[in-house]
Amino acid sequence: QVQLVESGGGLVQPGGSLRLSCAASGSILSFNAVGWYRQAPGKQRELVARFTKSGITNYADSVKGRFTISRDNAKNTVYLQMNSLKPADTAVYYCTAVSVLSLDYWGKGTLVTVSS
Repeated sequence: QVQLVESGGGLVQPGGSLRLSCAASGSILSFNAVGWYRQAPGKQRELVARFTKSGITNYADSVKGRFTISRDNAKNTVYLQMNSLKPADTAVYYCTAVSVLSLDYWGKGTLVTVSS
């Protein structure tokens, strides 16, 4: 059973930065895709950023130029560096992975609140 554990959320002022981490229980290289989604209050869950095994990196238009996804394969950890944060970025951020069998795995989420 794959486990994904997020950390790094918290309260930050507009314009500030946070780095989220997602530690996986297995090798992240074994997944077809790994990345981050978010869900704001009253809204649907949406893709933020992800890597695919084919080498493609996707970002939501709303975060391009501000957020950067990265990974440390040796630590089985995926990161999301978030800069120039806006109140609209307030959400629960979820780490996700898709296995080679197309099974979806989700972490429990970490709350990011952007407010002055």
